[in-house]
Amino acid sequence: MMDQPTKLSLKRLSDYRPPSHLVDEVALTFRLDATRTRVRSRIRFRPNPSADPAEGLVLNGKGLVTRSATIDGVGVDIKAMPAAEEGVMIPADLLPAGPFVWEADVEINPAANTALEGLYLSGGMFCTQCEAEGFRKITWYPDRPDVMAPFRVRIESDLPVLLSNGNPVAQGPGWAEWHDPWPKPSYLFALVAGELVAHRDRFRTASGREVELAVWVREGDEGRAGHAMDSLKRAMRWDEDRYGREYDLDVFNIVAVDDFNMGAMENKGLNIFN
Repeated sequence: MMDQPTKLSLKRLSDYRPPSHLVDEVALTFRLDATRTRVRSRIRFRPNPSADPAEGLVLNGKGLVTRSATIDGVGVDIKAMPAAEEGVMIPADLLPAGPFVWEADVEINPAANTALEGLYLSGGMFCTQCEAEGFRKITWYPDRPDVMAPFRVRIESDLPVLLSNGNPVAQGPGWAEWHDPWPKPSYLFALVAGELVAHRDRFRTASGREVELAVWVREGDEGRAGHAMDSLKRAMRWDEDRYGREYDLDVFNIVAVDDFNMGAMENKGLNIFN
């Protein structure tokens, strides 16, 4: 049975309610597998002072096989929680009054993700598409644009190229770690893993920082990446000249492959183009 794309419900401005909790940091570990990818999350929540403290925490999740979930180390039975829009609601009486840590271990099937939302496998490459509501197909999370947080990501796989948003922290045989220090909504999360080669260059910012640039393509397409690199450098300079906006990460990666479903997705630090 084919995976169905998410059906977006009509949302009106008058229906808006602030999130019950804010997120201080997201830590994700991916153990990539074609049909049984494991995603372990560790999320630091705190109550939102602008929200009603009696409201429970809504966590969106779709197509997840939950192996475990805890709040401050205490087990949570996801199946026993009240249903919410494409997810569950953790009642307020089960939540600490102050900050707490949510941890979950889930399993997903990228090869069966034919809707191409969240994490999917195509042509031997793992790729994400999280706009508008694809992150809920990766792990339990308040998958809404007004919840923003810095992300730490560890990717484990035998594939040679393992990319995510932010700056590279460390890597070794079969793994890579990334850290995006700037808060972002979940729809801008990105991950790519596959057999890719890079067309590389550098960009010196107005303040003199050196930024490593790479356009990642399938082997044999390196000669087609020059225009993309030139466009990237001119766009970065234009942002500085016109708006005084200097790029604030150490690397800027672009992945340009046939296996992406959206035409283009401007995830910060890891753009993905078809």
